[in-house]
Amino acid sequence: MTPDEPITALNGPQLRELFSAATRWLEAHRERVNSINVFPVPDGDTGTNMLLTMRAAMEGADSCTDTSAGAMMAAMSHGALMGARGNSGVILSQLLRGCARAMEGKREVDDAIIAAALDEGAKAAYSAVTNPAEGTILTVARESAEALAGMDSDVGSLLEAAAKAAAESVQRTPDLLPVLKEAGVVDAGGEGLRVLLEGMARHLRGEPVDADAAGIGEVDSEWVSVLEGQHAVESSLFGYCTEVLVEGTVVDVEAMREKMTALGDSVLVVGDESLLRIHVHTDSPGEVLNAGTEMGSLIQVKVDNMNRQAESFVELHTEADASNGATGAPLHEDQTVSCIAVASGEGLAQLFVETGCARIVSGGPTMNPSTAEILEAIEACPTEDVIVLPNDKNIIMAAEQAIPHTKKNVRVVRSRSIPQGVAAMLAFIYDHDLAENETDMAAALLAVRTIEVTKAVRSTTIGGVKVEAGQAIAVVDDVLKQSGTSADEVALAAIAGLEDTCELITIYRGGDSTQEGADALAESFRSSSGASDVQVIFGGQPHYDYILGVE
Repeated sequence: MTPDEPITALNGPQLRELFSAATRWLEAHRERVNSINVFPVPDGDTGTNMLLTMRAAMEGADSCTDTSAGAMMAAMSHGALMGARGNSGVILSQLLRGCARAMEGKREVDDAIIAAALDEGAKAAYSAVTNPAEGTILTVARESAEALAGMDSDVGSLLEAAAKAAAESVQRTPDLLPVLKEAGVVDAGGEGLRVLLEGMARHLRGEPVDADAAGIGEVDSEWVSVLEGQHAVESSLFGYCTEVLVEGTVVDVEAMREKMTALGDSVLVVGDESLLRIHVHTDSPGEVLNAGTEMGSLIQVKVDNMNRQAESFVELHTEADASNGATGAPLHEDQTVSCIAVASGEGLAQLFVETGCARIVSGGPTMNPSTAEILEAIEACPTEDVIVLPNDKNIIMAAEQAIPHTKKNVRVVRSRSIPQGVAAMLAFIYDHDLAENETDMAAALLAVRTIEVTKAVRSTTIGGVKVEAGQAIAVVDDVLKQSGTSADEVALAAIAGLEDTCELITIYRGGDSTQEGADALAESFRSSSGASDVQVIFGGQPHYDYILGVE
């Protein structure tokens, strides 16, 4: 696009380029969007979830052969729907869904149709949320759409107005949501939407929308998390995962990205004029290295044979299939309901298999599974009646979004934590029907409290609790309650702060915690809390030293 003359309408390919530009601009700002999440727990991944959802939308666009705007928007909407991750990704997918409805059947879309599409998108997003809260991405979407009412202009001016309204709306979010004001941040989802609209406006002005244009010089921050998400949602026809770090005096980011796109898929190219990090799946790693040396010096090189990696993985994990998510517990002869649990960590996955889950979906904090992954597990269940346990508040919406896309009878029991999911599975009775199990499992959630112990990834103040980055923190039923110098200290303080009597405490030990440390913590609980039963179970979950179930 060039700013030489006003753009009055967009066809399908032009619409795709508009959304592609927005996605690249979000990629450039992903780290900053992640950093303004309110909670200091290590699952501040709003930017990443929105980016992965948009990448899925663009995969849908790339598969669309119809050049009409309506068909292109429908393809992007479907891609986002299947690739939606986390609450922010699901809400974003609903925004695109509303846009697709407004553009249905249109060969081209002008400013009036785009304004109507943004309005329809905001309405669809509000409808998708059970208890819509103002001061969030919902508010930003609605106010951006409202700002366009009655406008009669070209497409570029319209999107400029939407981006400006979004920026103003984002700045108001702390006034609408007290927790944002206390933490000193704006809403992360709203900021992600603002970035997307800004990327569209920049594209129509003919301005660059990549990391170098955003002034992003640090190329290592959260690089691994983006690659993990990309590998999780993309299958590649190419054989070598190639990563290169290039140092030079003048490095052309866009030119390198074009070269990498021509050589393979799963392309990430980020950096600035002096330092560039490249990731690509390709059959020609030598050409990637040659391209790097043409622009500067190679200071890091990593080439993995993905086929060989896959073979090695199968060899190493064949015996652990039941615990790593492939298959779960066998069904009883007269069982008509299958259960699916989302879990991260070998021990937790095995625990849900042992309690009767037919399928395990790998995921949790920092790695929310997509709607498509949950849907795939549903379809793989051997029964027509299925119950899904999300086990994380940020996965519930993605799980519920899968329901309309299967012919099976699916119920989501809205477990918000691992202990709630375990309690629900213990209430599951294999020869009861879907309705009975749904009722009993939902009731079981109310009988357990959850304490999650981790390290703060940022400094903040929430609910009067001041936290410094790196401190141990305890979150009780999604509410930050304690901060301190050690995991044991905050865990004991959190237990002591519970108003209810503790009879049973279950400690799910994280992958970075020792058995000796967990046993010592259990002994401290026995002597200080009055609990009659304290048990330690290896969970293997990342990031969280301990997850405690209290009954």
